[in-house]
Amino acid sequence: MASLGGVRTAEDSKAYLDTMMSHWVTHRFGWWIAREPSGTLAGYAGLRHFECEGRAEIELGYALAPACWGRGLGTELALACIADGRGRMPLDSVVAITLPTNRASQRVMEKAGLRYERDIVHANLPHVLYRLTFTPKA
Repeated sequence: MASLGGVRTAEDSKAYLDTMMSHWVTHRFGWWIAREPSGTLAGYAGLRHFECEGRAEIELGYALAPACWGRGLGTELALACIADGRGRMPLDSVVAITLPTNRASQRVMEKAGLRYERDIVHANLPHVLYRLTFTPKA
């Protein structure tokens, strides 16, 4: 979560939650909350509609609390979200983006099967875009 804007105000948090809930209502998929077995919030992950350089994409996203870094949870969540998405809808591909300096997130993408495609600019910052392309189901 270090590169996702940091702590939000209560108002910004509510607006973000409203956006994510609206995505669920409209599309029947979105972000999931991840918790530790103890119930402690670990982070979130999921798929959502995303516009990238004028093209409609399905984005894989994930964010973990620092206490959960380095344990393979990001990869586990990414793989579960991809599997769930493929079970819910026909997907040609899934993309994920991160800052070029966020090597840990890039490694999660790679372990989940995504491959570097190109450099992009998102939110006025340089990012790298990774993609996983699916073979059409027979």
